[in-house]
Amino acid sequence: MEHTFQKASDWIKRNARPLEVARWEYVFEGGSRDNVIRYLAAYQNEDGGFGHGIEPDFWLPSSSPMATWTAGQMLVEIGANENEEIIGKMIKYLVNTADNVTGMWQSALPENNQYPHAPWWHWNEGVQENWMFNPGVELAAFLVQWSPEHDEASQIAWNSIEKAVERLMNASEMDRHEVNNYQQFLKIMQAHKEMFHTHTDYEFDAVSDKIMSFAEECIEHNTSEWSSGYKVLPLDIIDSPEHPLYPKFKELVEQNLKFFMEEVSDEGIWEIPWSWGSYPEEFPIARRYWQGILAVNRYKILQTFGYL
Repeated sequence: MEHTFQKASDWIKRNARPLEVARWEYVFEGGSRDNVIRYLAAYQNEDGGFGHGIEPDFWLPSSSPMATWTAGQMLVEIGANENEEIIGKMIKYLVNTADNVTGMWQSALPENNQYPHAPWWHWNEGVQENWMFNPGVELAAFLVQWSPEHDEASQIAWNSIEKAVERLMNASEMDRHEVNNYQQFLKIMQAHKEMFHTHTDYEFDAVSDKIMSFAEECIEHNTSEWSSGYKVLPLDIIDSPEHPLYPKFKELVEQNLKFFMEEVSDEGIWEIPWSWGSYPEEFPIARRYWQGILAVNRYKILQTFGYL
C-alpha cells in the first residue's frame, strides 16, 4: 500500500488542483492549514460566498450556498475557527442568503444553467423540493459552530435547525446526500447538545437515532453491485470506527476497504463512477478535478481505518 500511496501523492502533485494538493499535504504530510485557507480563498467572492467551480460539477463563478458548503467542509477538516477572516466573510454570506420561512438555503440557482454543469445541478422551478435540507442543515451547523450564541447568525441557524429536525422526524425516506448532511450536522452539534432541546421539540439522541436509521437504509449491501455505477458504499456513510453504525457493519466496511484497494489504478487513484452526459469538452476537466478530490478523501478513510 505504501508504494501505491506514494504514486498517488505524485499524481496529486502533478494533476490535481492546488487546493487538493494543499489538503493532501495538510492531511498526510504535516502541511499547514494556512496553505489550505490560501487556496480556498481563491474561490471566495466579495460577498463572502464561494463559487468558481469549487464543486467541480457546476462551474458557476458567482456565489452559491452549495459551493459555500463545499468550502465549509474543508474548513471543518482543517479545524478552522471563527477568528479566520475567510469564515467571518462566509458567515455574512450565509446570513444574507438564508430563507427564514423555509429554514433552507437555495441548493441549485438559476444561474447554474448558464455555465457547464452536471444535469443534477440544473435549475428549474420547484427543484428545491428535490434538495430540501441538502446542504441547509449542515450550513446551519456551521453557523452554530462559528457564531456567538445570541447573535443574528445563531438565531438564523437555530430557526433552520428547528425546521430541519421537524422534517427529519416526520420523513419516511431520505436521499443519501441529504442523509450525509444530517450526519455531518450531528457531528458538529455534538458540542452543542445542551442547547438542542431549548431550540427544538426533540431530544438530541432521538434525532441521532433517526438519522442513523436513514443512513443504514442508504447502504448498498450487495457487494457485487459496488462497481456498477453510482452506489452508496458503506464507507460513504461510515467514515470511522467511531461511527455508530460501524459495529453492525464492521464486516461490510472491511469488504469496502478491500474493494478500494482492488479498484485503485496503477497511478494510485480511482475512476469516478459518474459522468455528465453533456459538455464533452468540460467534463474531462471536472473528472480530473474529482479524481483528485476522491483520492484525498479515500486515502483519508484508509488512514482512519489503519490501512496506511
